[in-house]
Amino acid sequence: MTATLWHTHVRAAPDTVQQWWVLTTRLIVPSVKSGEVLMSVVAPVAFAASFYIPLNTVMMFSGNGFSSYAQYMMPLVVLQSAAFTAISAAFRSASDAVAGLNRRFGSMPLRPLVPVAARMSANILRALIALAGAVVAGYVIGFRFRLDAWHTLGFLAFSLVIGIVFTLGADVIGTASKSPEATSQLLVLPPLILGMLSTGLAPASQFPSWIQWFVRNQPVSQYAIALRALAGDTAGNAGTVSWSLMGPPLLWAAGTLLLCVPLAIRLSSRRA
Repeated sequence: MTATLWHTHVRAAPDTVQQWWVLTTRLIVPSVKSGEVLMSVVAPVAFAASFYIPLNTVMMFSGNGFSSYAQYMMPLVVLQSAAFTAISAAFRSASDAVAGLNRRFGSMPLRPLVPVAARMSANILRALIALAGAVVAGYVIGFRFRLDAWHTLGFLAFSLVIGIVFTLGADVIGTASKSPEATSQLLVLPPLILGMLSTGLAPASQFPSWIQWFVRNQPVSQYAIALRALAGDTAGNAGTVSWSLMGPPLLWAAGTLLLCVPLAIRLSSRRA
């Protein structure tokens, strides 16, 4: 009896959701065990204390039109916390690129966008933790949500959108770089410079006239203006949520996403 052997080529059918979950837990579990997630809570507290304690008396004396300085500067605490999360995101994506994990993923039956989706899932979790830490720290120093529940949800949702924008941009930069350490050090400067030259700590009118246009229109200032309007204030100077007020910050966020999403797709596809 002659047995005939039939050779068939069976292609692997990857379970995308399971792949995403495995790669996401690969990033989350070690960060919890190492205490890295704890830094997402500590950082907002440090930002709130470092801004509020030395500047509260001075800024309320010079005037900003708000009922308290905590109410005025709270958006910058949220933004700096998101930027801190973004720096960690850049270091993580750069480490994967340098270690050759992207090339290894390219040789596996793994859909191109699964690794970046997993990294972004871990980044969003850290952004949520940082946002919660920022709100708690803000409440300790006197910040309050002064409007209805919809405005409060809008504040939290837009803060999360900003965190996604920051971390996605940082992930793209990290993936394209060849040095995790240099990337992290380089990304420290933009949040610091833009934070100091913004309306996050003081109104634009308190800056020299030649730079007020930049201070007023750069993205950090526009994000801060939107978050103040969503939080509200008893003094009535936080602004009213409208398309004219929310348009510029939404355009900054949308423009950044339109730039970063294609780059993330391109970098993820190149690994194969």
